[in-house]
Amino acid sequence: MDELINLVLLAMLALTALRIIFLKDLFAVVMLFGIFSFLSALIFINLDAVDVAFTEAAVGAGISTVLMIGTLTLTGRKEKENSHSSILPLLVVCVTGAALIYGTLDMPAFGDFDNPIHQHVAPRYIEESPKEVGLPNMVTSVLASYRGFDTLGEVVVVFAALIAVLSLLSVRRENKKDAAESGLTSHHVLHVVAKLIIPLIILFALYVQFHGDFGPGGGFQAGVIAAAALILYALVFGLPNAFAVIGPKFLHFMASAGVLLYASVGLFSMYKGGNFLDYDKLSTQPLAGQHYGIIIIELGVGITVFAVMLSIFYAFSSQVERSNIK
Repeated sequence: MDELINLVLLAMLALTALRIIFLKDLFAVVMLFGIFSFLSALIFINLDAVDVAFTEAAVGAGISTVLMIGTLTLTGRKEKENSHSSILPLLVVCVTGAALIYGTLDMPAFGDFDNPIHQHVAPRYIEESPKEVGLPNMVTSVLASYRGFDTLGEVVVVFAALIAVLSLLSVRRENKKDAAESGLTSHHVLHVVAKLIIPLIILFALYVQFHGDFGPGGGFQAGVIAAAALILYALVFGLPNAFAVIGPKFLHFMASAGVLLYASVGLFSMYKGGNFLDYDKLSTQPLAGQHYGIIIIELGVGITVFAVMLSIFYAFSSQVERSNIK
């Protein structure tokens, strides 16, 4: 039954991808990209990769869709006609695809019990993770403890993305007259619904943040969910009102503070005589130190992701409102 579900989802995924290729309406493409991410999340759920599905749904089908719609308001809805020949790009894609397929020919069969990962890596985590890390959620143990260096690199990449966006698009503040004209000021139903939903979204984000060591979740997912709450507030009540709640400069401080909080855990563990990100040194009891370290670095991840997602939205939205005013 699981294989049938996977085949159906993969077929829908392939059809969605093909439709995206031939569409000229960029708004429809963005909507199909959201559907593509949602289908990917369903596949991950069916493969019992709930944490990955959580991230795909929040980032791929959620924040990314909003940011791409904001981009369309600056670039236009229709794709421009290409005056160049498409033979060379098609050839490059075919050659690259053939090389990628050739590289997978010597890989073990999918799901084969004799795969190296099932003989060495996975058993090592399954057997030793409860003793060495002590968290019920093994995914968090791997990402935050065993692969702490990789996760720190991912947080730095997210922070670098913010620097790149702000280098291209600065956040512009509107004056009071523009502020009165922004937002959905006449939609009272949306105001009431937003006031009811936003606190629940933030509460759920906090739950995901501090429950990631026991169930699906963590800093990446919590940061995106919290950012979605503020993005909803900005869409309904206007960007200037969102600036009053949490300003762009404070978000820039938060983004850097989250990365520094993550790195400070590693530096503190070195100060205590251990290796970088050796959480055992954070407490006299190694398991307690692991727990403290993971909670702190996940908080750093959540702060950085929240600040980066919201800052990028501010950058795009301020450009959109400025162009509309002109």
